[in-house]
Parts: sequence; C-alpha cells; structure tokens
Amino acid sequence: MMETPLPCLLLLAAVCLPSGLGLYTVNAVYGDTIVMPCSQGIPTDLMFGKWKYEPENSSPVFIAFRSETKKRVQYDDIAEYKGRLSLSENYTLSIKNARISDERRFVCMLVTEDNVYEEPTVVKVFKQPSQPEIIHPANFLETEKLKMLGECIARDSYPDGNITWYKNGNILQPVEGAVVMSLQKVVDQSTGLFTTTSSLQFMPTKKDANAQFACSVTYYGPSGQEKIPSEPVVFDVHYPTEKVTIKVLSQRNTLKEGDNITLKCSGNGNPPPQEFLFYTPGESEGIRSSDTYIMTDVRRNATGEYKCSLIDRSMEDSTAIIVHYLDLSLTPSGEVIKQIGEALPVSCNISSSRNATVFWIKDNTRMQTSPSFSSLQYQDAGNYICETTLQEVEGLKKRKTLTLIVEGKPKIRMTKKTGSNKSKTIVCHVEGFPKPAVQWTTTGSGSIINQTEETNYVNGKFSSKIVISPEENVTLTCIAENQLERTVTSMNVSAISIPENDEPNDGNREKVNDQAKLIVGIVVGLLLAALVAGIIYWIYVKKSKTPSKHVNKDLGNIEENKKLEENNHKPEV
Repeated sequence: MMETPLPCLLLLAAVCLPSGLGLYTVNAVYGDTIVMPCSQGIPTDLMFGKWKYEPENSSPVFIAFRSETKKRVQYDDIAEYKGRLSLSENYTLSIKNARISDERRFVCMLVTEDNVYEEPTVVKVFKQPSQPEIIHPANFLETEKLKMLGECIARDSYPDGNITWYKNGNILQPVEGAVVMSLQKVVDQSTGLFTTTSSLQFMPTKKDANAQFACSVTYYGPSGQEKIPSEPVVFDVHYPTEKVTIKVLSQRNTLKEGDNITLKCSGNGNPPPQEFLFYTPGESEGIRSSDTYIMTDVRRNATGEYKCSLIDRSMEDSTAIIVHYLDLSLTPSGEVIKQIGEALPVSCNISSSRNATVFWIKDNTRMQTSPSFSSLQYQDAGNYICETTLQEVEGLKKRKTLTLIVEGKPKIRMTKKTGSNKSKTIVCHVEGFPKPAVQWTTTGSGSIINQTEETNYVNGKFSSKIVISPEENVTLTCIAENQLERTVTSMNVSAISIPENDEPNDGNREKVNDQAKLIVGIVVGLLLAALVAGIIYWIYVKKSKTPSKHVNKDLGNIEENKKLEENNHKPEV
C-alpha cells in the first residue's frame, strides 16, 4: 500500500484516504473546495501532465493540462467545470464550490518520453442537513384515537439521512395501531440533495398530557455518523371527564347571612366541561349553568346539601353548606325615660347557629354583669349596648342600644357655715333630672342674687353656693326648677358673726333663726336678774329688822349680793 503524500496531510477542505493500491479517496464538504494531489512522484523527464474523470459507462473526459516544457496550463472546455478548476505546479487539482456531481473518480496522468503514470482519486461529497423540524403539528391529540401527530423534515442532505422520533427523550418504536411511522426521501434534481420526511401517527393516553415529542436526523459526514435533534413540541391531549368535583369559592372558612356564595363545578377531562347542572337543597330539577353558580345575600334557609353533575347526569358530586346566623333582641331598646325609684327589667335574648358570646357596654365601658334596675337612680342613666359575636364566624356581630334617661323632680337641701371673717357661706344642694335651673332671692326685697358658684352636674346632683356678709338679718330663698316641678326652700341668716357649724335646712320647715335665739337669751337673762334682785331685796328687808350690831354685817352682805348680781348678769348679757 502506498503512503499518503505530504500534500494530502496539509489539506483543510478535503480528506485524503488511501483506498487500495494506487487509489485515494478525498472527502469534501458541499460548497467547499476539493483538493486532489497527484501523489505520484514527479519524473525528471516529465513532458506534461493531465487530469481526467471517468464517467460511468462512458469514455474518460479530460479537464486540465499542464506542459512541463512550456510551463503553461490549459483547461478543457467542460461546462460543469468552467471557472472552477485550478492546477498547481506539482499537479494538484483544485475544484471550487464542490457539488454532488463532483462525486466521481478522477485520474492524474504524468507523461514522459518512455512511460505514462496514472494516479486515481475518488471524491466523496457530504452535505449536512438542516436542523429537523416538526411541521403540520396536530392541534390536539385524543385518547383512544390514532391521529397524525406531525411530520419531521430534514432538508438538503447528502447522502440521505434517517429520522428517529422521541417522546420525553425516549426513542419511539412502532406499535401496531398506536405508533405508526412512514419515511419518505426526495432528491432535488438540480442539486442532488435529499429531503427526508417522516410522519408519525400516535394514539395517546391520559399520561401523555404535557409529553414532549421531538425527532432527530442521523447522517454521514466527512468524519463519520452524526445526529441533529429538533426542538421539542408539546401537544394538547384530549381525554374524557372521569370525575366531577364541586367546591365553594370563599375567602373565609365559614359563611354567614348576607354573604354571597359561589359554587364551582369542574371535571377532570381535557378540555374540561363547560356546562353543568346545579342542584340546590330539596330541589330535584337541576339548574343549567356554566362551571360557576352564584347565590347572593343568602339566608339561613340556604343551609343544606348542594350538588352538581354533567349535563348527561352521568356523574355528580355534592358538598354541604352551613349559613351561620345570629339574632339579638333587646327589651326595652331605643330611648327609654323612667322616673327615679322606678323598676326597669332589661333582657337581651340571643338566637344563633353556634354558641354566642354576649357582653354589655355602658358609655363605652364594658360591664362586668348584665344591668338590672329594681330602683332607678340618676347614676343608672346612660347608653347601654348589648353586643354578641360568634367567634367561629368572622364578621358575624350584632348589637342593640338602650338609651336610659332617669328623670326626677328637683329636691333641695340647704346648709350654712359662718366663717371667722364675718362671712357666711350658704349652699343649696340640688338633685333632679333634667338639670334644674337654680335661682337665689332675698326675702323682703325679693332681689335676685347673681353672684353664685355651681359645682359640676354629676349623676343628677350639683350644688349652688353664695357667700354673704349681712349687715342685718335676712332670709335667703333657693329655687330649683325643671320641666317636672318647681321647688322652693328658704333659710334665715342673722347678722351676728358667731362661728357656727353647718346647719341643715330641709324642705320648707321653719327653723329657729339667729334672731329668735338672741331674743330668748335676753328674756332669760332679764328673768334671772329680776329673780336675784327680788331675793336680795327680801334679805335686805329682813335684815333691817334685826339689832344694830348687825348693821355692818348686813351692809357687807348687801355689797356682796350686788357684786354677785353683777357677776351673774355679765355672762347672761
């Protein structure tokens, strides 16, 4: 076997391979330049060299000539090689823009005066196909039906290639009635290139939903067998509904009166059913609707079992719905007006679908116990709220309000206090509702006193105060009046500045005043003085009848009695 000449080892566009004794193979890529060295050593007495190709069943055709003596190159007028040939000094023949028709046997001829040397070379041309693609894909596949999935096509290859189908990366093998493949190869007469097409008929199962289908083309290139894959394609697989499901669409786990309920029915087929029959509690006839059925502002009577089925009623599903409710009745409620001391029974009754929590609020403060009124007082007045909630049901809360008004006629209690600076403080303690208006007057002149001080009105009670320093004895009158009654109370105030404690004055009863006390004191003092004077006079008369030796002694007694009388008179004054 001959060794491969050095020029072959330097080629980039073709591959030279020895093919038996004196025969070499050049592998060329379609569109590139074919380089064929004349591996025969150049004789020293070489006259010229020629290249020819040998068509099948025809005479050789010369295409290039080079004269060693004249140093010139001549190319034969062959149409398919016109402008494509180049013959170097070492008789290497180059053919530009390799074609499929260039795949033939070429011969290098070297002629001397004594001999002719021939070196044959076989040219092989390869063309890589385009990336295969799946064309005419099915819109969808159906279970239990053999259907054309699509065609895998690989264009412009040489030599022809083979196509393989894959599902989820695994090779698909033909299965009678389920996987059917057919291969077709077409040659372009102008280029000699092959287009290979493989069609696939496929019967899917439900598991083939979302499966990836792909194909690849296997071909031979200058370096051996190679493969090019296509992009995967996913097909929609249709299959019938095997199960129906109904569910309640809600953002909360529980439903209450006034909510809207949306029922959704679905089937596990593909495509899913678009219409269903919905059955409400106690109804045998279904309501035809889309996959949703909406009920608005539901009441407690909507509690029950709901169903949905396919239109043909072949299968159905059901779900139970509970509509929670909460009722509250407050007796009495609203604004209630009662008189002080009266009784008022209050009741807050609850009716609910679950155990409810009840609590009372008075004037924004939560109460520890429920209100109970056996004898109403002013402090019982206020805004009462009975509130109840269902802890298990979000947003289910009820409340009712009782506005209690406790009315009473004005009542007055007057007190006075004498200060050390000769001033007197008179206080009129008033209770009643609505709040009584208080007015002060003086008896005799009947003038109104405006300089008063009032305390805050709390729980139906307050007080009005005046401070005076009278020059003479006066009678003060406190008048309290509201829509129910007018109440009047008076108090006598003396001008004497003797420190006194508080003295109550209730109602309209007459009290012993300062002036009466003064008169009584004077009268009692005068009576005591008269009595002492009478006793002294009686002793004096009796003594005057005794002997004279007792005169000095009697006079002394008289002086003592006078002093005693004076001493007894001073504290009385």
